[in-house]
Amino acid sequence: MKIRVERDGLADAVAWVARSLPSRPPVPVLGGILLDAGGTSADGSDALTISGFDYEVSATVGVPATIADGGRTLVSGRLLAEITRALPAQPVEIFVDGARVMITCGNARFSLPTMPVEDYPQLPAMPPHAGQLAGEVFGQAVAQVAVAAGRDDTLPMLTGVRLEINGDKLTMVATDRFRLAMREFTWQPDDSMAAAGEVAVLVPARTLNDAAKSLGTAGSTVELALAAGDGLLGLAGSGRRTTTRLLDAEFPRYRQLLPSEQMSSAIVEVGPFLEAIKRVSLVAERGTQVRLEFADGGLRLSAGGEDEGSAEEELAVEFTGDPITIAFNPSFLQEGLGALHADRAELSFTIPNRPALIKGVGEDGTVQAGYLYLLMPVRLPG
Repeated sequence: MKIRVERDGLADAVAWVARSLPSRPPVPVLGGILLDAGGTSADGSDALTISGFDYEVSATVGVPATIADGGRTLVSGRLLAEITRALPAQPVEIFVDGARVMITCGNARFSLPTMPVEDYPQLPAMPPHAGQLAGEVFGQAVAQVAVAAGRDDTLPMLTGVRLEINGDKLTMVATDRFRLAMREFTWQPDDSMAAAGEVAVLVPARTLNDAAKSLGTAGSTVELALAAGDGLLGLAGSGRRTTTRLLDAEFPRYRQLLPSEQMSSAIVEVGPFLEAIKRVSLVAERGTQVRLEFADGGLRLSAGGEDEGSAEEELAVEFTGDPITIAFNPSFLQEGLGALHADRAELSFTIPNRPALIKGVGEDGTVQAGYLYLLMPVRLPG
Protein backbone atom coordinates (compact mmCIF):
# COMPACT_ATOMS: atom_id res chain seq x y z
CA MET A 1 0.00 0.00 0.00
CA LYS A 2 1.27 3.46 -0.94
CA ILE A 3 -0.92 6.58 -0.73
CA ARG A 4 -0.87 10.35 -0.38
CA VAL A 5 -3.59 12.16 1.60
CA GLU A 6 -4.27 15.62 3.00
CA ARG A 7 -3.38 15.95 6.67
CA ASP A 8 -6.58 17.64 7.95
CA GLY A 9 -8.96 15.16 6.35
CA LEU A 10 -6.87 12.25 7.59
CA ALA A 11 -6.62 13.57 11.15
CA ASP A 12 -10.37 14.28 11.41
CA ALA A 13 -11.29 10.85 10.05
CA VAL A 14 -8.87 8.96 12.28
CA ALA A 15 -9.98 10.92 15.37
CA TRP A 16 -13.64 10.13 14.66
CA VAL A 17 -13.03 6.41 14.21
CA ALA A 18 -10.70 6.24 17.22
CA ARG A 19 -13.43 7.61 19.53
CA SER A 20 -15.47 4.45 18.97
CA LEU A 21 -12.64 2.08 19.89
CA PRO A 22 -12.58 0.41 23.32
CA SER A 23 -10.09 1.84 25.83
CA ARG A 24 -9.19 -1.70 26.95
CA PRO A 25 -9.77 -4.02 23.98
CA PRO A 26 -10.13 -7.71 24.92
CA VAL A 27 -7.73 -8.58 22.09
CA PRO A 28 -5.19 -6.15 20.56
CA VAL A 29 -6.63 -6.12 17.01
CA LEU A 30 -9.93 -4.65 18.28
CA GLY A 31 -7.98 -1.55 19.30
CA GLY A 32 -6.74 -1.14 15.77
CA ILE A 33 -7.79 1.08 12.88
CA LEU A 34 -8.11 -0.51 9.45
CA LEU A 35 -6.72 1.48 6.51
CA ASP A 36 -8.10 0.29 3.16
CA ALA A 37 -6.64 1.92 0.05
CA GLY A 38 -8.90 0.54 -2.63
CA GLY A 39 -12.21 2.37 -2.47
CA THR A 40 -13.69 5.29 -4.35
CA SER A 41 -15.52 8.39 -3.15
CA ALA A 42 -18.97 9.52 -4.29
CA ASP A 43 -17.50 11.36 -7.29
CA GLY A 44 -15.56 8.28 -8.42
CA SER A 45 -12.12 9.48 -7.27
CA ASP A 46 -9.77 7.39 -5.18
CA ALA A 47 -10.46 7.24 -1.45
CA LEU A 48 -8.84 5.84 1.65
CA THR A 49 -11.39 4.06 3.85
CA ILE A 50 -10.68 4.27 7.59
CA SER A 51 -12.59 1.88 9.87
CA GLY A 52 -12.83 0.56 13.41
CA PHE A 53 -14.91 -2.28 14.86
CA ASP A 54 -15.02 -4.03 18.25
CA TYR A 55 -18.02 -6.33 17.63
CA GLU A 56 -20.29 -3.75 19.27
CA VAL A 57 -19.70 -0.48 17.41
CA SER A 58 -18.32 0.11 13.93
CA ALA A 59 -17.25 3.42 12.40
CA THR A 60 -16.25 3.97 8.77
CA VAL A 61 -15.27 7.11 6.86
CA GLY A 62 -13.66 7.71 3.49
CA VAL A 63 -11.19 10.49 2.70
CA PRO A 64 -9.91 11.52 -0.76
CA ALA A 65 -6.45 10.12 -1.46
CA THR A 66 -3.98 9.61 -4.27
CA ILE A 67 -3.39 5.86 -4.39
CA ALA A 68 -0.19 4.59 -6.01
CA ASP A 69 -0.59 1.05 -4.68
CA GLY A 70 -3.77 -0.31 -3.09
CA GLY A 71 -3.91 -2.54 -0.05
CA ARG A 72 -5.07 -2.92 3.53
CA THR A 73 -3.24 -2.55 6.82
CA LEU A 74 -4.10 -2.48 10.52
CA VAL A 75 -2.37 -0.25 13.08
CA SER A 76 -2.93 0.89 16.67
CA GLY A 77 -5.88 3.28 16.66
CA ARG A 78 -4.77 5.23 19.72
CA LEU A 79 -1.27 5.77 18.38
CA LEU A 80 -2.43 6.66 14.87
CA ALA A 81 -4.86 9.24 16.26
CA GLU A 82 -2.16 10.88 18.37
CA ILE A 83 0.29 10.96 15.44
CA THR A 84 -2.10 12.36 12.83
CA ARG A 85 -3.29 15.04 15.26
CA ALA A 86 0.31 16.19 15.79
CA LEU A 87 1.44 16.19 12.14
CA PRO A 88 2.33 19.49 10.45
CA ALA A 89 -0.13 20.98 7.95
CA GLN A 90 1.34 19.26 4.90
CA PRO A 91 0.35 16.28 2.71
CA VAL A 92 0.86 12.88 4.33
CA GLU A 93 2.40 9.87 2.62
CA ILE A 94 1.66 6.40 3.97
CA PHE A 95 3.17 3.18 2.72
CA VAL A 96 3.59 -0.33 4.02
CA ASP A 97 7.09 -1.75 4.25
CA GLY A 98 6.92 -5.37 5.31
CA ALA A 99 5.46 -5.55 8.81
CA ARG A 100 5.58 -1.79 9.39
CA VAL A 101 3.67 1.28 8.25
CA MET A 102 5.71 4.33 7.33
CA ILE A 103 4.10 7.77 7.76
CA THR A 104 5.85 10.83 6.31
CA CYS A 105 4.66 14.42 6.61
CA GLY A 106 7.08 17.28 5.91
CA ASN A 107 10.19 16.54 7.96
CA ALA A 108 8.35 14.20 10.34
CA ARG A 109 8.64 10.44 9.88
CA PHE A 110 7.02 7.65 11.84
CA SER A 111 7.33 3.89 11.66
CA LEU A 112 4.56 1.80 13.24
CA PRO A 113 4.22 -1.97 13.60
CA THR A 114 1.23 -3.47 11.85
CA MET A 115 -1.31 -5.89 13.32
CA PRO A 116 -2.44 -9.04 11.50
CA VAL A 117 -5.23 -7.96 9.12
CA GLU A 118 -6.39 -11.58 8.78
CA ASP A 119 -7.34 -11.59 12.49
CA TYR A 120 -9.55 -8.49 12.15
CA PRO A 121 -13.32 -9.11 12.22
CA GLN A 122 -15.37 -8.44 9.12
CA LEU A 123 -17.08 -5.06 9.27
CA PRO A 124 -20.87 -5.29 9.55
CA ALA A 125 -23.03 -4.21 6.63
CA MET A 126 -25.46 -1.35 7.17
CA PRO A 127 -28.92 -2.63 8.14
CA PRO A 128 -31.92 -1.80 5.91
CA HIS A 129 -32.59 1.90 5.39
CA ALA A 130 -35.42 3.16 7.64
CA GLY A 131 -35.63 6.88 6.91
CA GLN A 132 -33.91 10.22 7.29
CA LEU A 133 -34.02 13.31 9.47
CA ALA A 134 -32.47 16.74 9.59
CA GLY A 135 -28.97 16.64 11.07
CA GLU A 136 -29.46 19.69 13.29
CA VAL A 137 -32.68 18.26 14.77
CA PHE A 138 -31.01 14.90 15.35
CA GLY A 139 -27.98 16.45 17.02
CA GLN A 140 -30.01 18.66 19.34
CA ALA A 141 -32.49 15.90 20.26
CA VAL A 142 -29.77 13.42 21.19
CA ALA A 143 -27.92 16.00 23.30
CA GLN A 144 -31.12 16.95 25.12
CA VAL A 145 -31.99 13.33 25.96
CA ALA A 146 -28.59 11.70 26.51
CA VAL A 147 -27.88 14.03 29.44
CA ALA A 148 -30.32 11.94 31.50
CA ALA A 149 -28.91 8.52 30.57
CA GLY A 150 -27.32 6.40 33.28
CA ARG A 151 -23.61 5.63 33.39
CA ASP A 152 -23.71 2.50 35.55
CA ASP A 153 -22.95 -0.47 33.28
CA THR A 154 -24.41 -2.85 35.86
CA LEU A 155 -27.81 -1.38 34.94
CA PRO A 156 -27.71 -1.62 31.13
CA MET A 157 -31.36 -0.71 30.68
CA LEU A 158 -30.54 2.77 32.03
CA THR A 159 -27.44 3.38 29.88
CA GLY A 160 -29.41 3.59 26.64
CA VAL A 161 -31.66 5.97 24.78
CA ARG A 162 -35.01 4.47 23.86
CA LEU A 163 -36.05 5.22 20.29
CA GLU A 164 -39.78 4.90 19.64
CA ILE A 165 -40.81 5.11 15.99
CA ASN A 166 -44.47 5.46 15.12
CA GLY A 167 -45.04 6.62 11.56
CA ASP A 168 -43.49 10.04 11.08
CA LYS A 169 -43.08 10.61 14.83
CA LEU A 170 -39.82 9.72 16.55
CA THR A 171 -39.48 9.81 20.34
CA MET A 172 -36.21 9.64 22.28
CA VAL A 173 -36.20 8.92 26.03
CA ALA A 174 -33.49 8.36 28.63
CA THR A 175 -33.50 8.03 32.43
CA ASP A 176 -31.06 7.22 35.22
CA ARG A 177 -33.86 6.86 37.84
CA PHE A 178 -33.20 10.37 39.21
CA ARG A 179 -34.30 12.29 36.12
CA LEU A 180 -35.86 11.61 32.75
CA ALA A 181 -35.60 13.45 29.45
CA MET A 182 -37.92 12.99 26.47
CA ARG A 183 -37.89 14.60 23.03
CA GLU A 184 -40.49 14.09 20.30
CA PHE A 185 -40.12 15.29 16.70
CA THR A 186 -41.09 14.38 13.15
CA TRP A 187 -38.87 12.63 10.62
CA GLN A 188 -39.15 11.08 7.15
CA PRO A 189 -39.58 7.30 7.41
CA ASP A 190 -39.35 4.97 4.43
CA ASP A 191 -42.63 3.45 3.29
CA SER A 192 -41.78 0.11 4.92
CA MET A 193 -41.00 1.76 8.24
CA ALA A 194 -44.12 3.94 8.09
CA ALA A 195 -46.23 0.81 7.62
CA ALA A 196 -44.49 -1.19 10.35
CA GLY A 197 -46.48 0.32 13.22
CA GLU A 198 -44.77 1.24 16.47
CA VAL A 199 -41.16 0.09 16.78
CA ALA A 200 -39.06 0.63 19.92
CA VAL A 201 -35.34 -0.08 20.38
CA LEU A 202 -32.72 0.75 23.02
CA VAL A 203 -29.51 2.34 21.71
CA PRO A 204 -26.34 2.80 23.83
CA ALA A 205 -26.42 6.46 24.84
CA ARG A 206 -22.67 7.03 24.56
CA THR A 207 -22.53 5.69 20.99
CA LEU A 208 -25.58 7.68 19.93
CA ASN A 209 -24.20 10.85 21.50
CA ASP A 210 -20.81 10.44 19.79
CA ALA A 211 -22.49 9.89 16.42
CA ALA A 212 -24.77 12.90 16.89
CA LYS A 213 -21.84 15.23 17.57
CA SER A 214 -20.34 14.52 14.15
CA LEU A 215 -23.41 13.75 12.04
CA GLY A 216 -25.85 16.23 13.59
CA THR A 217 -24.64 19.41 11.91
CA ALA A 218 -26.72 22.24 10.46
CA GLY A 219 -27.77 21.66 6.86
CA SER A 220 -26.91 17.96 6.89
CA THR A 221 -29.14 14.91 6.59
CA VAL A 222 -28.81 11.82 8.79
CA GLU A 223 -29.80 8.45 7.34
CA LEU A 224 -31.16 5.99 9.89
CA ALA A 225 -30.94 2.23 9.23
CA LEU A 226 -32.48 -0.39 11.45
CA ALA A 227 -32.67 -4.14 11.79
CA ALA A 228 -34.52 -4.46 15.10
CA GLY A 229 -34.76 -8.25 14.83
CA ASP A 230 -30.99 -8.53 14.39
CA GLY A 231 -30.31 -5.99 17.13
CA LEU A 232 -28.46 -3.52 14.88
CA LEU A 233 -28.86 0.21 14.20
CA GLY A 234 -26.95 2.25 11.64
CA LEU A 235 -26.44 6.00 11.13
CA ALA A 236 -24.86 7.69 8.14
CA GLY A 237 -24.21 11.21 6.93
CA SER A 238 -21.49 13.57 5.77
CA GLY A 239 -19.50 10.69 4.30
CA ARG A 240 -19.45 8.80 7.61
CA ARG A 241 -21.35 5.77 8.81
CA THR A 242 -21.57 3.91 12.08
CA THR A 243 -23.37 0.85 13.36
CA THR A 244 -24.07 -0.27 16.91
CA ARG A 245 -25.51 -3.30 18.60
CA LEU A 246 -28.78 -2.52 20.37
CA LEU A 247 -29.12 -3.10 24.09
CA ASP A 248 -31.06 -6.24 24.94
CA ALA A 249 -32.71 -4.88 28.08
CA GLU A 250 -36.17 -3.82 29.23
CA PHE A 251 -36.53 -0.05 29.48
CA PRO A 252 -38.57 1.19 32.48
CA ARG A 253 -42.24 2.01 31.93
CA TYR A 254 -41.58 5.69 32.03
CA ARG A 255 -44.90 7.18 30.96
CA GLN A 256 -46.47 6.33 34.32
CA LEU A 257 -43.91 8.67 35.92
CA LEU A 258 -45.16 11.72 34.04
CA PRO A 259 -47.50 13.80 36.25
CA SER A 260 -51.04 14.03 34.92
CA GLU A 261 -51.79 17.24 36.85
CA GLN A 262 -50.02 20.13 38.53
CA MET A 263 -50.75 21.99 41.75
CA SER A 264 -48.43 24.93 41.06
CA SER A 265 -46.04 26.27 38.43
CA ALA A 266 -43.38 28.92 37.98
CA ILE A 267 -41.97 30.72 34.94
CA VAL A 268 -38.29 31.58 35.44
CA GLU A 269 -35.59 33.31 33.42
CA VAL A 270 -33.14 30.49 32.69
CA GLY A 271 -29.92 32.54 32.70
CA PRO A 272 -30.35 34.26 36.09
CA PHE A 273 -31.77 31.04 37.57
CA LEU A 274 -28.70 29.04 36.50
CA GLU A 275 -26.33 31.66 37.90
CA ALA A 276 -28.18 31.69 41.22
CA ILE A 277 -28.05 27.88 41.46
CA LYS A 278 -24.29 27.93 40.82
CA ARG A 279 -23.70 30.50 43.55
CA VAL A 280 -25.95 28.96 46.19
CA SER A 281 -24.71 25.40 45.59
CA LEU A 282 -21.13 26.41 46.40
CA VAL A 283 -21.90 25.67 50.04
CA ALA A 284 -23.90 22.49 49.35
CA GLU A 285 -21.75 19.65 50.66
CA ARG A 286 -20.82 17.45 47.65
CA GLY A 287 -23.63 19.16 45.73
CA THR A 288 -26.25 17.40 47.84
CA GLN A 289 -29.20 19.73 47.43
CA VAL A 290 -30.46 23.22 46.74
CA ARG A 291 -33.78 24.16 48.34
CA LEU A 292 -36.30 26.15 46.33
CA GLU A 293 -39.12 27.97 48.09
CA PHE A 294 -41.77 29.22 45.68
CA ALA A 295 -44.49 31.68 46.67
CA ASP A 296 -46.42 34.49 45.02
CA GLY A 297 -44.02 36.54 42.93
CA GLY A 298 -40.81 35.12 44.28
CA LEU A 299 -38.33 32.27 44.62
CA ARG A 300 -35.89 31.81 47.47
CA LEU A 301 -32.91 29.51 46.85
CA SER A 302 -30.86 28.24 49.79
CA ALA A 303 -28.25 25.62 50.65
CA GLY A 304 -26.01 24.59 53.52
CA GLY A 305 -26.80 24.81 57.19
CA GLU A 306 -25.55 25.73 60.66
CA ASP A 307 -22.72 23.17 60.71
CA GLU A 308 -21.27 24.35 57.40
CA GLY A 309 -21.47 27.44 55.21
CA SER A 310 -24.89 28.59 54.10
CA ALA A 311 -26.17 30.69 51.21
CA GLU A 312 -29.43 32.06 49.95
CA GLU A 313 -30.62 34.19 47.06
CA GLU A 314 -33.97 35.51 45.88
CA LEU A 315 -35.32 35.79 42.34
CA ALA A 316 -38.48 37.26 40.90
CA VAL A 317 -40.60 34.62 39.13
CA GLU A 318 -44.12 34.26 37.75
CA PHE A 319 -45.71 31.82 40.18
CA THR A 320 -49.21 30.41 40.32
CA GLY A 321 -50.75 27.83 42.64
CA ASP A 322 -50.02 26.65 46.15
CA PRO A 323 -46.67 27.70 47.71
CA ILE A 324 -44.15 24.86 47.70
CA THR A 325 -40.71 24.11 49.14
CA ILE A 326 -38.77 21.48 47.20
CA ALA A 327 -35.11 20.45 46.89
CA PHE A 328 -33.05 19.15 43.97
CA ASN A 329 -29.58 17.93 43.14
CA PRO A 330 -28.10 21.17 41.74
CA SER A 331 -26.13 19.45 38.96
CA PHE A 332 -29.18 17.61 37.67
CA LEU A 333 -31.23 20.81 37.83
CA GLN A 334 -28.59 22.79 35.93
CA GLU A 335 -28.26 20.11 33.23
CA GLY A 336 -32.00 20.04 32.70
CA LEU A 337 -32.27 23.81 32.39
CA GLY A 338 -29.28 23.89 30.03
CA ALA A 339 -30.85 21.27 27.75
CA LEU A 340 -33.97 23.36 27.12
CA HIS A 341 -32.36 25.77 24.62
CA ALA A 342 -34.84 28.41 25.79
CA ASP A 343 -34.51 31.75 27.57
CA ARG A 344 -37.38 30.95 29.93
CA ALA A 345 -38.57 27.75 31.58
CA GLU A 346 -41.72 26.48 33.22
CA LEU A 347 -41.31 24.37 36.37
CA SER A 348 -44.49 22.59 37.38
CA PHE A 349 -45.08 20.74 40.66
CA THR A 350 -47.57 18.52 42.45
CA ILE A 351 -46.20 17.93 45.97
CA PRO A 352 -42.62 18.23 47.38
CA ASN A 353 -41.84 14.49 47.19
CA ARG A 354 -43.12 13.99 43.63
CA PRO A 355 -41.21 14.70 40.39
CA ALA A 356 -41.18 18.17 38.87
CA LEU A 357 -41.48 18.86 35.15
CA ILE A 358 -39.29 21.37 33.35
CA LYS A 359 -40.21 22.66 29.90
CA GLY A 360 -39.11 25.54 27.73
CA VAL A 361 -41.23 28.66 27.24
CA GLY A 362 -41.28 30.40 23.86
CA GLU A 363 -41.00 34.11 23.17
CA ASP A 364 -44.79 34.28 22.84
CA GLY A 365 -45.21 32.94 26.37
CA THR A 366 -46.47 29.47 25.38
CA VAL A 367 -44.96 26.35 26.88
CA GLN A 368 -42.94 24.54 24.20
CA ALA A 369 -44.03 21.07 23.18
CA GLY A 370 -41.62 18.37 22.12
CA TYR A 371 -39.16 18.31 25.03
CA LEU A 372 -39.55 17.73 28.74
CA TYR A 373 -37.17 17.06 31.61
CA LEU A 374 -38.54 15.31 34.68
CA LEU A 375 -36.53 15.64 37.90
CA MET A 376 -36.93 13.70 41.14
CA PRO A 377 -36.67 15.89 44.27
CA VAL A 378 -34.22 15.28 47.10
CA ARG A 379 -35.75 14.54 50.49
CA LEU A 380 -35.79 17.59 52.71
CA PRO A 381 -34.30 17.16 56.22
CA GLY A 382 -36.78 16.79 59.05
